[in-house]
This record gives sequence, structure tokens and C-alpha cells, in this order.
Amino acid sequence: MDPDIPFSRPRLTGREPELVAEVLRSPRWSGDGEMTRRAARLLERSLGGGRALLTSSCTDALEMAALLLDLGPGDEVVVPAFTFVTTASAFALRGVKLVFVDIRPDTLCLDERQLARAVTKRTRAIVPVHYAGVACAMNEITEIAAPVGASVVEDNAHGLFATWRGRPLGSLGRLATQSFHDTKNITCGEGGALIVNDPTLVERAEVVRDKGTNRARFFRGEVDKYTWVALGSSFLPSELTAAVLVAQLEAAEQIQSARQRVWATYATGLASWAERHGVTLPIIPSDCVHPAHMFYLVMPDLERRTAMLAHLRTRRIHAVFHYQPLHLSELARQWGGRPGDLPVTERIADTLIRLPLYPDLEHGDQARVLDAVTSFIP
Repeated sequence: MDPDIPFSRPRLTGREPELVAEVLRSPRWSGDGEMTRRAARLLERSLGGGRALLTSSCTDALEMAALLLDLGPGDEVVVPAFTFVTTASAFALRGVKLVFVDIRPDTLCLDERQLARAVTKRTRAIVPVHYAGVACAMNEITEIAAPVGASVVEDNAHGLFATWRGRPLGSLGRLATQSFHDTKNITCGEGGALIVNDPTLVERAEVVRDKGTNRARFFRGEVDKYTWVALGSSFLPSELTAAVLVAQLEAAEQIQSARQRVWATYATGLASWAERHGVTLPIIPSDCVHPAHMFYLVMPDLERRTAMLAHLRTRRIHAVFHYQPLHLSELARQWGGRPGDLPVTERIADTLIRLPLYPDLEHGDQARVLDAVTSFIP
């Protein structure tokens, strides 16, 4: 029997054991040491100049952003309803009102055409999610945010190494967040980063990440002792985690090349089948370069999505659906979400399938996936 084809599998670059052993031989395993600094420098080089602060997860980075922007009761934060729960919960923890917006039917990103009516004088932040690493309409989003003084916080969990009009995703908002979960292109198992593109926020961001203390200034010799100066928490990853991340970032070009090959093979191999059967494949606008994070199918309806997933399971292929609409979730009922409010989100949640995509997906295994998909008649 053919072995299972997993949905995702991290690539071991070969350098991870060596760099982890280097940390284990050192006197410092806790965060913010040499490996943390090396990983941050590699990220900053990729992202075009913002300050990168490593965190234990993208969730941590989002929670840092909420603290850094001093959000609280009476404030509003606009988020797409089609996203991972922590895009919303990181801000809800501060007591804000969440305002959910629908997504575009083409890129599945926050629909900037619906944003203006969601923004009020109480809006303090807008959180565009670059779905599958394809850029949101950042000019329009920024223009809508500016008159009310709202900060744009990019959720760039999918978008490392992607660009919009030649600019790296993660460099376009006042703040941005990254994920290094093991389903992401670059991984350390669990990890993240806050990218601070506004220089006036850098020092406070260091304080927020370091339990609300000014310890970073102490280690730089700028104060003779450190103390509690603001609200914060313990968001730092260990040096062991950072060492794995360094190995991954050093091999980013090879990892990305392999992923692009897999993505392109899907796009070519499924185009005619999808057109014949009313299935939508990822749409990449001409001003976007995507990072080959995800390849998905949008099936005609829930019944055929369910049947396709069952069909792939019989072939021992692990394909999965994605987010459920946040505005219809049990907790979000307090903000008044109702079925039918955000029709694109609700339709995509019922119809999208993500196919296996990872750097070491062998040609033969990908051929199995293509054969399984194209043998299904919706």
C-alpha cells in the first residue's frame, strides 16, 4: 500500500543539530543571546529594515502589538473574519471591540472595498492578513486608516519572502507579525517575530517583550540597573529555538526554490481540470510575488468539498480545509455576528481545500496527488 502523503512536513536543513549543539555548549540557553540576534539580523535583511524582535509564537507577536498600541476598552480593531483565531483574540484580550470584515473573492484577503464603512473614530488598528502570502491592497488600507489615526498591523504569518509592488510583506504596516510554526515555510517548531517598522516604537517594544522591564537598556549599558517600567510579558524564545530558526533562515533560498517548484507543478497540472469543473485555483495579482506558502482549491460547494476530502483520504493523501468564520464563532457572538453577514468568508470556509505542500514533496508523491485530484469529478 502506498504510504501516506502528509499535508505538511518541515525540511531539516542539516545545520539545526550543529547550531543547537553550539547553544548547549554555551553558558547561555535563555533568550536574547547570540542566536536570537543572528536570527533577527537575517529577518531584518529579508524584510527591508524594520526591527525584528523574536517571540515564542506569532500569537505572542500579535499580543505584543496590542500592548504596544495601548489598546483597551472603548477601542475598535478591524480584522478579517477568515483568519486564525489569534489574529482576533490577541486584541480581544485587551478588551477592545472587534469589527469583522469580509474577504475578497479573488485573493481571499481582507476586502478593502468594505473597509471604509467598518472604520469609525474609535478604530485604533486594522489588521490585514496576507492570505497564502498574497498581499492585501495595502495602499487603500493605509489611506483608510490614516484619517482616524489607526495603526496598520500586518498579520504576515503566511507571507515571509513575498512582495507587493517590489516591497516585502511585513514592511508595509506600522507593525507586522511573523510565524515560524512548523506548517510555515521557515520553522522552528513554534516561534514568531514582531517587526517594528516605526522607529519611535522600538524601545517600547523591547520593554513589552521583556516583561515590561528596561533590561535591554541595562545590557547596553544605558542604565545602571533595570526595573519594571510598563506592562509587558515574557515573549522571548530560548536560544535553542533561535538556533533552529537561524539554520532555517540561512537555507531560505533553497527552501523557497523547492516550494515554488511544488506550487508551480500544482498550478500547471490542475489548471484545465479546475476550469472544466468550476473549481477555483489561487489567484495571484500582477503586482504580487507570493512565497508558495499554500496551494488550495475552492470547490463549488460544501457537499463537493466534503466528497473531495473523503476521496483524497481513500488515496492516503492528507488534504485539509482551513479557517471557520470568526464572526460566527461562539465567543464572537458578543459582537453581533450573524449568518449571511460576510458571505464570501462563509462560502470560502465551506469550500476551500489545502493540498499537501512542503519542500521535500517528491515528484512521484505529487504526481499521486495530481492524479487523485483530477480523477475526482465534482
